[in-house]
Amino acid sequence: IPYLGTMLVQWMWGGFAVDNATLTRFFTFHFVLPFIVAAATMVHLLFLHQTGSNNPMGLNSDSDKIPFHPYFSWKDVVGFMVLIMSLVLLSLINPYMLGDPDNFI
Repeated sequence: IPYLGTMLVQWMWGGFAVDNATLTRFFTFHFVLPFIVAAATMVHLLFLHQTGSNNPMGLNSDSDKIPFHPYFSWKDVVGFMVLIMSLVLLSLINPYMLGDPDNFI
């Protein structure tokens, strides 16, 4: 970025070269970013739940809708349980199957 590029790079690096301050800043950023994304998602879902979504086409699509909670929630719970059970069985029956061969040197 012209006129701001070097200043921005020095601010992000915490100096003129990559150093301990740079690693600390990037580790902190990578730790905090998922929480910021989760909070933004929760706020988005809260606003969407309160106001509802808009319909720019103006078409009425109420006839082919089914409620989310009992049907899709149950489907997600069953899928989650199948995934967890398969991973538990994999780790109990053959725990070294997905391991790196270099671990056995």
